[in-house]
This record gives sequence, structure tokens and C-alpha cells, in this order.
Amino acid sequence: MHRERFYTLSASCPDRVGIVARVSGFISAHQGWILETALHAEQADEGEDAGRYFMRVEIRADSLPFTLEELRDRFRPVAEELEMEWKVTDSAAKKRVVILVSQQEHCLYDLLARWQSRELNIEIPCVISNHDVFRGFVEWHGIRFHHVPVAPGNKAAAYAEVRRVFEEVRGDVMVLARYMQILPPELCVAYPGRIINIHHSFLPSFVGARPYHQAWAKGVKLIGATCHYVTADLDQGPIIEQDVIRIDHTDTVDDMVRYGKDIEKTVLARGLRYHLEDRVLACGNKTIVFR
Repeated sequence: MHRERFYTLSASCPDRVGIVARVSGFISAHQGWILETALHAEQADEGEDAGRYFMRVEIRADSLPFTLEELRDRFRPVAEELEMEWKVTDSAAKKRVVILVSQQEHCLYDLLARWQSRELNIEIPCVISNHDVFRGFVEWHGIRFHHVPVAPGNKAAAYAEVRRVFEEVRGDVMVLARYMQILPPELCVAYPGRIINIHHSFLPSFVGARPYHQAWAKGVKLIGATCHYVTADLDQGPIIEQDVIRIDHTDTVDDMVRYGKDIEKTVLARGLRYHLEDRVLACGNKTIVFR
């Protein structure tokens, strides 16, 4: 990560000749200093005329003679010409991360440690939980804690409250740090690409509950964790990051759970960082991740 303040342009568009030249020409015409560039051309599916082109460009902020808003205004005609889906973000603007958790503490502890040490340059306006067990720990960090119980008879009201809190604190991204509830479809639809989950399995294997028990019963030799965006389809959202660890026949379910906690923490932290740094671009139900 650069020390200088920079703007990040992330975009995708139909593949064609001259995309890089058009974008870099726009930047250089305004004396912009490019710090980092990542590019990828995705081949078209069968029956489609053209593939899709993905790019991520970091521009040193003080090299441009205008503000971020003016940059967006000036770039808009270029984006329209290239039929882009695009955004420009500012490294100086901290993303606001709302954490949801149930009764597993390891991912919550890890994220708060990374936030407190400034390894993750974010703001955490609040933590939401369907249990009250972590209130003292969260409030000790000076972070607001919201206990929103979820029961079969109150799910609609509970998730309406989760949404109200998220909007009230102006959340940018919602992180399910072992939040052991299934979000309703309407909440997933309301925040596409803004809800991140850590699943304690190497998806698409062993979806749903108790994946380590499923894996043990199958006698697998690798277990893992998956960080993905949440959609209305359970554990089927676009994958951001994954990792695995090797096991053998001597490992019990408890061993697998213990190993898995370490993987879950690191995979969630890496996936969240990629998202925060605008390194993840959607490609259908897949992602392009510029590491």
C-alpha cells in the first residue's frame, strides 16, 4: 500500500481495442501519475460476441489539478464511450465496516485486533449480534454494540432493525464474522456486493451447517474456508478468497474445527482487505480479484 493519497479507478466494460490507451491517455492528459495498474480480459461465453475487460488503476491524488468529484465528472464521458461499469474511490476515505457475529469469537477478535493495530484502515461504527455475549468486549474497544435477537417469530422485525442500524451508521460493508443466521433475500438484494461472509468450508463443498462434520464423515484430506459475497442463494455468492489445510485420518472433528478457525480468520481478513481496496470486480457469479 502506498503512503501517498491516491484515487482508485475500478471498471469493467465490453472488450475492444484501445481501452487501456483511452483510459491512460485521459489520465496523462491531466498530468496524472499512475501508481499501479492491473488488467484482465475475460473470454466470452459461447454464443456471445465479445468478452469483458477489467481494470484497476491507482492514481496519485496530488498529481491531478482537480478534486475527486471533478475527476468523476471529467471521466464520465470516457466511461460512457466505453460502456463501462465503474467507480472511483479515495484512499483517504475510510470504509465503514459493520460486523455481525453470533457466539463464535475468533473472527470478531481478529478483525478488531487488525482494526486496533491499523492493519485494516477502517472505521467500525458498530457490531450487531443475535446474542449478548460480546457486549462487554466490543464496548471495551469503544464500539457500539447492538443486540438484535433473532427468533422464528420475529425474523422480519429483527432484520428490519439490522438494516435500520446499518443505514443509520452509514455502513459501507456488512461482514458476517461467523454470524450463524441466514439473511433474508430482501436484505441480500438491498446490498449486492456489500455483504461479506466467511464460510467454514471450501465451497462449493459442504454448504450449510456443520461443514466440518460433513467433511469428517466424507474422509476428506483437505479442509478450508471461503470468503464470499452473500446472495439470496445460501452459500452460493461470488467467491472472493479461499484457503485450505491438509488433514489426515487421525484428525477428529474437534481438531478440524480448531484448524479451521485459523484459516477462517486469515481468509476473512484477506477477502475483506481485497474488497476495501477495490480489488474485487464482479464477473457474473465469479469475481476478478486483483491482488
